[in-house]
Amino acid sequence: MSDLKSYQMLINGKWVDASDGNTFDSVNPATNTPWCTVPEATEADVNSAVEAAHTALEQGPWKTLSPTQRGHCLRRLADLLKEQSEHLGKIESIDTGKMFKETKWQAQYISEYFHFYAGCADKILGDTLPIDKPDLFVFTKREPLGVIAAIVPWNSQLFLSAVKIGPALAAGNTIVLKVSEHASAALLEFGKLIKEAGIPDGVVNIVTGHGDPCGKVLTSHPLVARVSFTGGPNAAREVIHNSANNFAEVSLELGGKSPIIVFDDADIESAVNGAVGGIFAASGQSCVAGSRLYLHDDIADDFLKRMSTIAANVNIGDPMLDETEMGPLCTEAQLAHIKTQLALAQEQGGNVICGGKQPTGISGNYFEPTIIECPNQNLDIVDTELFGPVVAAIRFKTEEEAVALANTSEHGLAAGIFTKDSARSLRVADAVKAGIVWVNTYRVISPIAEFGGMKSSGYGRESGFQAVMDYTRPKAVWMNTSDTPLASQFVSR
Repeated sequence: MSDLKSYQMLINGKWVDASDGNTFDSVNPATNTPWCTVPEATEADVNSAVEAAHTALEQGPWKTLSPTQRGHCLRRLADLLKEQSEHLGKIESIDTGKMFKETKWQAQYISEYFHFYAGCADKILGDTLPIDKPDLFVFTKREPLGVIAAIVPWNSQLFLSAVKIGPALAAGNTIVLKVSEHASAALLEFGKLIKEAGIPDGVVNIVTGHGDPCGKVLTSHPLVARVSFTGGPNAAREVIHNSANNFAEVSLELGGKSPIIVFDDADIESAVNGAVGGIFAASGQSCVAGSRLYLHDDIADDFLKRMSTIAANVNIGDPMLDETEMGPLCTEAQLAHIKTQLALAQEQGGNVICGGKQPTGISGNYFEPTIIECPNQNLDIVDTELFGPVVAAIRFKTEEEAVALANTSEHGLAAGIFTKDSARSLRVADAVKAGIVWVNTYRVISPIAEFGGMKSSGYGRESGFQAVMDYTRPKAVWMNTSDTPLASQFVSR
């Protein structure tokens, strides 16, 4: 008998195993040992989930609920999420290796997103149109798209699910959420709150499994109207290919290699703290991790000395402990990828000035906070996303050079600027090709603000009120207000 915790999927309001009984283990990255089992969804399971969502949309009580009533459901979900934040945070930390104090706080703060979208539900407005023809009253109304396929990675999974589920449900859609095979447990625990919040069966379905068949069947399903995907570019290409089968709308958030630019007039202490938090928080496992650091030549030596001192003293260890400052990487594959890229960067002329190896005396997928100074922009590591605590530092001399270096990347998700010159900050924020720009701060979020990428970091936006509108489509209604019968077009006079 296995003593591993056993999870099930949520389909049509019921907790179910995979139809063929297959499961896979989830590994605790702090110990590299399995701790729970998760169903491996079959094609039939995904079909059942999509059909349940479609039925709930077309025939279930969700269709007849008023927008205000939908908002009440989301508000109750928000309150439950806040109440269960410690439990959800604990599960997420065990499953992903993220710091418990961060996952607990994040689960609590994410409740604000559901409160925000609860308030949006009855504020989705249409327009009256000043039409150019007499005796016609024309207005638009916005209707839900239909069944939404949402795919999220393991990192920040509660947050990334909230910015999909919240606006989708506020707009009246139903949803099938495919969670990461690397760490599924937190979202399955979250699924237990759905019915308790009063959300009808089939409105939210949660399936677990791998990209093929689970993700492939979901993103190509004929009943899916929109695919909202967060993940890597290779999987995104498959999503785009699959959506050719159902003509679903697609939005993609694909991560990045985000630059932080520090000018010579910056508050050095603030900039160092921003850069440290931007790359070493969450062990660098963030889509917006500030993994490219551009330093003005006049302050580079002092900056790197200060940052290295902090990095060398980061407390690495058990993510469940309050005193721990950085936990493990989620998978062994990430660890291997980082080691390979660091070795290549050193061959290409990079100089590791801090970290660069696994810490001794501790098991699990741990890696030291690492700073590698690069002589130029041409090293592979400068534009390769590592998803770990590694920052590539490059020096610059002029504002124009800094902008050019920041924009010489296939990525375009986020950027940070540190300067006391407000005019410069506006110029550079305008010039940098990124969907999110932070000035004299880094890695802050709010349900009120949109986020998303440019270039290979994807397209479409999440969060903010506009996200709700993106889960709707307008319908134009033409009304003839004249009592005069329509003239025949086929009878000559």
